[in-house]
Amino acid sequence: MSEENDQRSRGSSMPPWPGSPGDPAVSPASSPDAPGAHPDAIPSAAEVREAFESEAPTRRLRGAPRALSMVGGVAISVYALYWVVGIVDPLVYRVSFLLLALLTTFLLYPGSPRDRDRVPLIDWLLMALTVASLGWPLVDLAELPYRSAVPSAMDLLFGCITIALVLEATRRTAGWILPVTAIGFIAYAYYGPLLEVIGLDLFAHRGYQLDRMVGMLYMTLEGIFGVPLDVAATYIVLFTIFGAVLEQSGAGRFFIDWAMSALGRSRSAAAPARAVTAAGFLLGTVSGSGVATTVTLGSVSWPLLRRAGYSPEVGGAILAASGIGAILSPPTLGAAAFLIAEFLGIRYLQILIMATLPTVLYYLSAFVMIESDARRSAMRPVEIAVEPLWKLTRRGGYHFISLVAIAALMASGMSAFRAVFWATLLAFALSYVRRETALGPKRVVRALESGGVGVLSVAATTATAGIIVGVVTLTGLGLKMATILVTLSGGHVFMTTLYAALAVWILGLAVPVTASYIIAAVIIAPALTQVGIPAVAAHMFIFYYAVLSEVSPPTALSPFAAAAITGANPFRTMMITWKYTLPAFVVPFAFTLSPEGLAILMQASPGNIAVTAITSSLGVVALAIGFGGWLYGSLSLVLRALFATAGIAFLRSTPSAAAVGALLLLVGIAVQKRAAGREKT
Repeated sequence: MSEENDQRSRGSSMPPWPGSPGDPAVSPASSPDAPGAHPDAIPSAAEVREAFESEAPTRRLRGAPRALSMVGGVAISVYALYWVVGIVDPLVYRVSFLLLALLTTFLLYPGSPRDRDRVPLIDWLLMALTVASLGWPLVDLAELPYRSAVPSAMDLLFGCITIALVLEATRRTAGWILPVTAIGFIAYAYYGPLLEVIGLDLFAHRGYQLDRMVGMLYMTLEGIFGVPLDVAATYIVLFTIFGAVLEQSGAGRFFIDWAMSALGRSRSAAAPARAVTAAGFLLGTVSGSGVATTVTLGSVSWPLLRRAGYSPEVGGAILAASGIGAILSPPTLGAAAFLIAEFLGIRYLQILIMATLPTVLYYLSAFVMIESDARRSAMRPVEIAVEPLWKLTRRGGYHFISLVAIAALMASGMSAFRAVFWATLLAFALSYVRRETALGPKRVVRALESGGVGVLSVAATTATAGIIVGVVTLTGLGLKMATILVTLSGGHVFMTTLYAALAVWILGLAVPVTASYIIAAVIIAPALTQVGIPAVAAHMFIFYYAVLSEVSPPTALSPFAAAAITGANPFRTMMITWKYTLPAFVVPFAFTLSPEGLAILMQASPGNIAVTAITSSLGVVALAIGFGGWLYGSLSLVLRALFATAGIAFLRSTPSAAAVGALLLLVGIAVQKRAAGREKT
């Protein structure tokens, strides 16, 4: 699910893997492989998650405030589940959902670190203002939209308070950069005429007064209560509940064990790393967060990688690449994927289908990179103490059923939110297959609370993103930015795409993935479509680069979190992670630069898709060999460039480019094999 989503999970409540650092029977002092036994002081997984998760840490509540926060989380989940089967006016639902989310946010997230153990008076005041400002639209719902052009004094008062509350909630959950960005957009809307005075004629506009902005942002479905919040209040929250139910039923623990049994029992030295990568993919369906998946996976599997001989930097890179890959992959993807479906007006199932081949390419590249590093570094195979695959599948394979059910229900024509609703009920029922995983009343409450709390940062982020989208719509900034981008690139498709990638990457360094996608979708996507790139390819391109910003220099949360677990150098871990994911940065260009490349997104005939699947797979393998620098032996710089060129040619997806790629690949293999033979002799 998301980043923020990319943030929906604050951690895993699954029991620790036997022998892992989380196992009470193994203390860091007594286990030579535990992170705490590293010569440097390595923080615990919980500390790492708190430090690097894109959400802020929550309060340590007790007594009545703790009970209220639990009620808030459960209420959000129950309300979202009711929405699936009940009938609620869209404006009523979005306003009331945000009301519950803000109340719980101000209760759970402190305004400053010194307030982590108490709820100060100011926060109770903010909660009271939340009830008043968001209660006003609910009380006067019939007339409110008709006054948006000429708001009353009360509309202005409560509208300004609501905007301030949303920005403060976002600051508490996701940091100060996004709220400051939103304030900058509001200032742009107000001071538009002054831009012409200072020579920025391209960005100037006639300017909008406070009443016009409040009417747009607070009293219609075009601002705070627009599409981004709607997606958070419908699709995303239901997937966070689904993930929480799976987590409480022990699915996360099972997925890790299953991946270890399926891929980790080989005698290959790369087997442990391949198993960790696969485990990250499966665990992502539960956690939905790149950082949370990285940390949870690292706390369990770093001792295994360490025994196999992986250095802290390489092990951390494997963990980070596995974690970030989880939110690029079906069936959950990141929160932004739901927004793509809404912006394009297509079914979420189509997004899942379009993401299938890029996911295969991502993990294929990761496996080739892992194999290269294992051979270069002479890693040693290790025994993994886990049950045989068939026995493990027979005992816990039912956890896969609810995941398959989501895709099956959507394929049958059911909407995504109804599919995940029924899959959640199915996961709940399946938990009773075994007594130890059964979701009794306490676990159900924990799951509902976790699901509701997990969407808080997404709710605040999407509400703030709605402010930005509203301003962009009001001022026409999106079309202006698109025109400027196309002008700078000279209308050339490649240059426009390159500038778009750089813009999304820079944007992703400052704001969460979901907000990054939303802003880019209204500002950068029009530029891509202007030069002839299909809308689906433009939005998928932006989505991938928004997610990949989490592993991009100079700041990358997942690699930094992994480095804290393994005791590695954070910068080196980040650069190795970037190397592992580099082919993933190239694939989005493949489906934007040529019509044939759309087959990577399954937007072609079955025959073309099959051919493209083969050529693109050869492409990422060639890129992985080039970036990894190893085939039969270490590659020279010239051979690395040759393989990388072959990979790019394959990903062009045209027959002539594929022929060039095949020729270069065969030449590279022949030269390297001959060189390796001479070296061996």
